[in-house]
Amino acid sequence: MVHQYRKKASAALTSWIRAFTEEKLGQAEKTELDAHLENLLCRAECTKQNTERIMKQTEVLLQPNPNVRIEEFLYEKLEKKVPTRMNNHEVLGLSMIESGSEFGPGTAYGNALIKCGETEKQIGGAEREFIQSSAINFLTPFRNFLEGDFKTILKERKLLQVKRLDLDAAKTRLKKARVPDARAVAEQDLRMTQSEFDRQAEITRLLLEGVSSTHAHHLRCLTDFVEAQTTYYAQSYQYMVDLQKQLGSFPSTFSSNNNQSSSSSGGASISVPTIPLSASMLSPSPGLGLSGFHELRNSSGSRKARVLYDYDAAGSSELSLLADEVIMVSSVPGMDSDWLMGERGTQKGKVPITYLELLN
Repeated sequence: MVHQYRKKASAALTSWIRAFTEEKLGQAEKTELDAHLENLLCRAECTKQNTERIMKQTEVLLQPNPNVRIEEFLYEKLEKKVPTRMNNHEVLGLSMIESGSEFGPGTAYGNALIKCGETEKQIGGAEREFIQSSAINFLTPFRNFLEGDFKTILKERKLLQVKRLDLDAAKTRLKKARVPDARAVAEQDLRMTQSEFDRQAEITRLLLEGVSSTHAHHLRCLTDFVEAQTTYYAQSYQYMVDLQKQLGSFPSTFSSNNNQSSSSSGGASISVPTIPLSASMLSPSPGLGLSGFHELRNSSGSRKARVLYDYDAAGSSELSLLADEVIMVSSVPGMDSDWLMGERGTQKGKVPITYLELLN
């Protein structure tokens, strides 16, 4: 029985290789995928390549030292905790504090060094929070797509290629069959392989259409990343403004050389404008208008919404959108939380909430 199974497997492999070779040599017809599926495949590949590129450059931004990045990667693969190390601001702050202590906290220079060191450590802490937030809310979802959803797409795409070659081989066998019995067997084989190919094409299509949800999710992650950057830079700026005020209280003898040269030449002194910072800039905001969507999901009514960006529907169940147009949206039980049901006149279909702004 094992021998028979091996014999059948060997025959199938030989047929598959022959079909593949004949297609490459132009000696056999090739079953083409429909244009919509081809476009979905291209979009998925484009999403994968750009996700990898954005991830790589974000990692460089968060950790410029390539040796440290390699070390952190190895710790992650070994599932071990990365040892805590001070960042550059914290190292500089510690050096300033130690130097200031040696000069003496009672001296103007020593006191100034200590204050600068404490501020650098505060900036280092803000940077650490920014890196942790970006890794969790931005890099992790991107990595999950590459290591999860896209690998599933690749697996099903390879299986679709196998089914296509099986279908082409069945077509070739039918063409070569001359005896009625052989033609009957070949026709039955063709019907079966055609059915398997169609089913695999549908599975692959459904997975590929899910890339639209991935784009919507990555857009929310991008918003979180921008908010984390805003918080980090706003905190750092506020720390430096406070430090500047503290250093301004020291005697004029210890002013900077730039200020001395300016005053000696009779020129106007240069001051840094203080930018008013709201509380929302100094702490992460909970979200941008998401409460309205939550209320809409919990109700049975509909709301007007303005479209923020153009959106091309990925399937017949979705609705294409044009920027700045106003549509009606409502919640449908069982629908994914990232989507709403949109209506424009007689047209109706799913729309991603990240492309919408609810109107009063």
